[in-house]
Amino acid sequence: MKGDSVTLYTDVTKTQDNKVQWYYNSGRIARITGDPNKTCTDVQCNEGNWRFRDRLHLDHQTGSLTIRNITDTDSGLYKLQIIIPSSSISGKIFNVTIHDVSAAERNEMKRKSVKEGESVTLDPGVMKNTNDLMTWYFNDICITEITGDPSRSSADIQCEDADERFRDRLKLDHQTGSLIIMDIKTADTGLYNLQISSSGFSIMRSFSVSVTAVPDSGMSKAVPDSGMSKADLDSGLSPAVVAGISAGGVLLVSAAAVIYSRRRRWSTPKHKNLPLTNAVKETSPNENNTLLTNTNENNTLLLNTTCAVR
Repeated sequence: MKGDSVTLYTDVTKTQDNKVQWYYNSGRIARITGDPNKTCTDVQCNEGNWRFRDRLHLDHQTGSLTIRNITDTDSGLYKLQIIIPSSSISGKIFNVTIHDVSAAERNEMKRKSVKEGESVTLDPGVMKNTNDLMTWYFNDICITEITGDPSRSSADIQCEDADERFRDRLKLDHQTGSLIIMDIKTADTGLYNLQISSSGFSIMRSFSVSVTAVPDSGMSKAVPDSGMSKADLDSGLSPAVVAGISAGGVLLVSAAAVIYSRRRRWSTPKHKNLPLTNAVKETSPNENNTLLTNTNENNTLLLNTTCAVR
């Protein structure tokens, strides 16, 4: 598929004396020899030919050729030539076909956006051949694989270097190689690569997954047993500070009530020989229950306040 990376294998281990050459439609596109100065790819091998534009990679151990970000113009015959001095010349021919898939379909298949806690399916859009090896990578780390051996094929198979990130959250479709990630987390955002390895070649297909965090609905309520509302939490103040502010509000209201009572006492009519009990009448609670006064046996003014601090 357009955008994939394709590796064509030589199935040999190159020696210093061996020379490996690659041709595309009869034009040489890559060469590797024992002399680093004679190793070339793309335009270095065929001056003026910019078809692959730095998309070719040679494995210097085996001579295998990788074509990255393949395009529909890369379809055709690729010929491998292995020259062993004073011995023989051998080779292979690969017929590479690029499937025509629209950009919209590729984006729908390869780009996934989900919310935290949901499940996402990465479908390569192929049917697995019996002997194919399918290996899934997350940020270049192997996380799971499907082998050609049915006895070893299991959704629980983990690669040797896999971490515990996806433990018990992966499922595999053994017919298509699709990967299902359950209960996805924001830390699962990243690049997922599927390598399909067959006899003589492999295909690497990439998927981009973006996970959006879901706000914690529990923060919309007060924290249990803290006495703090969401507004208190949003203010960034600690419970102790909020409690101090509330206590301070009570003291201020109480002080204001005492001052009011003193003014009330001194403003009472001064009748000659009039007891204080007659001068200061009991004040009934008002609508807001903000002030209530009374006197005791010693004609001492008592003050009760009821206040609501918001």
